[in-house]
Amino acid sequence: MMALRSTALAAAGLFAFLLFWEAMPRLGLINPAFLPPPSTIPAAFLNEVRLGVWGEAVLSSLSHYVTGLGVGAGAGIALGLLSGMFRWFEAATAWIVRLLRPIPGLAWVPFAIIWFGVQPEAAVFIIAIGVFWIVFFATQGAVRGVDRDLVEVAQAFGFGSPWARLTKILLPAATPGILVGLRTALGQAWMAVVAAEIFGVPGVGARMMQASSLLSTDIVVVYMLTMAALYGLFDTAFVALQGWLLRWRA
Repeated sequence: MMALRSTALAAAGLFAFLLFWEAMPRLGLINPAFLPPPSTIPAAFLNEVRLGVWGEAVLSSLSHYVTGLGVGAGAGIALGLLSGMFRWFEAATAWIVRLLRPIPGLAWVPFAIIWFGVQPEAAVFIIAIGVFWIVFFATQGAVRGVDRDLVEVAQAFGFGSPWARLTKILLPAATPGILVGLRTALGQAWMAVVAAEIFGVPGVGARMMQASSLLSTDIVVVYMLTMAALYGLFDTAFVALQGWLLRWRA
């Protein structure tokens, strides 16, 4: 009963939001060129699909997204494990981390263009930068949070080598924390996609910039909702994968 009530309230809230949004431009309170009413979005979406633009843009962005997420998350997990396992590695990289961590992903755009040109590799680089730090700190914290008593017991039973400690104790115990970081990175990667594509790399971000320059804000909203839907699909799939990987805790 409570679940049904929550669903009904959520649906009512969404309906009220859409009604308010529709009314603002219809009543002349906002210029429709600046904020199109939601009733115009389906037609804009169907037109983009009919022209083949939507599918091409989405496939390009998915390629950048998946590759950048894989590169950034892979590097973040690897270096996070090293930093969490070895104090000397953390000490050696401490000032490097403090120097680079505050630099936002957008600040790397000029270097991305210089190093890779206006190519998909530049977009992958920007996305990977945005993902890396989230996964790095999540992994480092998860490894550091493992009970030291478990490590001592493992050493007593002959698992004293770094590889044995990693595979038998640290990685299994740290997996829940790492997965939390990866789930956060899924959303961050989509936020980085637009930033990575606004300088001309084909994809959703580039199409949004083209549409905004022509004041085709209905098309901009189409791609905003597209990214929201894709994130929802990826997040749902990841939650299912997370549940499967952590089924041993049930």
